[in-house]
Amino acid sequence: MKGKILGIFGLLVTLCVFMTFMTSDPWYSIGTSKFLLAGNIENLLSRTALYGILGVGVAFVIITSGIDLSIGSMVCLSGVLLAMFLHVDYRANVSSPVIQVSAATNQIILKNAIADIHPGDRIRYFGVRLAPAGLLTVSSVDGATITVEEKLTRDNTLGEVARAVAVTEIKRSTDEGSEHGARIVIAGVHGIGPRDRLTLVHPVSGLKTEAITKVESSSGATTVYVRNDPGERLTTEWFAIPLNRHQRMSVPMALLSVLLIAATLGLVHGLLVTRARLQPFVVTLCGLLIYRGLSRWLTSDNPAGFGEYADGLCQVGSGRLNLYTSAAGDSFGIPYPFFFLATIGTIAAIFLNRTIWGRYMLALGRNEEAARFSGINTGNVTLMAYVACTTLAAVGGMLFALDSLSVSPSSFGNFFELYAIAAAVLGGCSLRGGEGSIVGVVIGTAVMQILNNLIMLLKISGTLEYAIIGSVILAGVLADEVVKRIAARRRLRQRVQ
Repeated sequence: MKGKILGIFGLLVTLCVFMTFMTSDPWYSIGTSKFLLAGNIENLLSRTALYGILGVGVAFVIITSGIDLSIGSMVCLSGVLLAMFLHVDYRANVSSPVIQVSAATNQIILKNAIADIHPGDRIRYFGVRLAPAGLLTVSSVDGATITVEEKLTRDNTLGEVARAVAVTEIKRSTDEGSEHGARIVIAGVHGIGPRDRLTLVHPVSGLKTEAITKVESSSGATTVYVRNDPGERLTTEWFAIPLNRHQRMSVPMALLSVLLIAATLGLVHGLLVTRARLQPFVVTLCGLLIYRGLSRWLTSDNPAGFGEYADGLCQVGSGRLNLYTSAAGDSFGIPYPFFFLATIGTIAAIFLNRTIWGRYMLALGRNEEAARFSGINTGNVTLMAYVACTTLAAVGGMLFALDSLSVSPSSFGNFFELYAIAAAVLGGCSLRGGEGSIVGVVIGTAVMQILNNLIMLLKISGTLEYAIIGSVILAGVLADEVVKRIAARRRLRQRVQ
């Protein structure tokens, strides 16, 4: 195994030297190498970390002589679930759904009566079909029935009614670099805070929604500071609708839920392999199709985003720990996902090489029947491997999603299982099982990412990417077979002597 690791490490060093000179102009001027640019090194570290986490996960399954083809779809499903669990809605703090509209009597019947709406107040009606657009003036209120002064044009138009309050003062920020784009004073005291939003509506036309950065309430009025300047069109003729932020789950609960779902699916994989005696190839291939289909169904095949968390949680996937900044303004930092890989890789290496369960995995991969006769519960060991694989795929999937800020369920994670399996094979994992090294998997992942970087920097057609991946996997399997045969011949000679 050490020989395999040294071999792949030598290939990694050779590729780095090759890329350094091939991307220099002239070739001998290392200082001009595009490969050594801080941004390129950061990108390589980030991609190596993200794919490396997937590689470590699939390595456990390969060591037990199994395979997991569902990794890419699990990455997609994890990203989709995280986006769903962290979904944020903004709802008017004084509002109610509409159950019926009567155009003949200009009445709107609400599902729930709103105590804070009185004659003379303004309300905004919005739904599938606006009837009419803009603001409405309340003429009378009778429980859940509101009569408006304007002529309604459609019956039975479902939607929602929200109360709009007057804008009494506007002051735009003139300070450069200020976090507040404008200060808006609205009538009344409202339960809104810095994470909420304010929708601004004109009686005739115009609609703006601004993010709130600061709120001050006193003497029957609320002063709202918004991040962006709404523009010169905004005057005291406009009305405001305060919107409260509603997050579906807390961040820790969302992360834990995704990990538990992934672990459960891994447990299902393991049970189908160990109890139902299905082939791992068939089980995980079905998982690939099922999880991709579920992802597309859950989102109606629309992208799921994390725009709300761009400056917060998403930094875990796309941020970096800055190490230095030069006088010219150039900087270099270690991407945060790299710390995840370092932690996960260390724990995985200790588990595989220093615990009895790791030895059980290796024994199971070498000879399942012998391992069973020696007293090893091979079923539980297999379950452990598949649970670890899907859980790490979920970790990688969430980091990928946070790094990209959005998930397109039809394509997100496509063929990621190829990168993971190729990295594991290059790193010394035998597809026959019984052999593997976490350090080798990480090095193999780095080799794969440098090959991808080579395609980009040397301007090789991107259509060759998968051909190169396939060739690398084939070369790794051939090398593994050659090494096995040479080792077998040596053992045979030693026995004869």
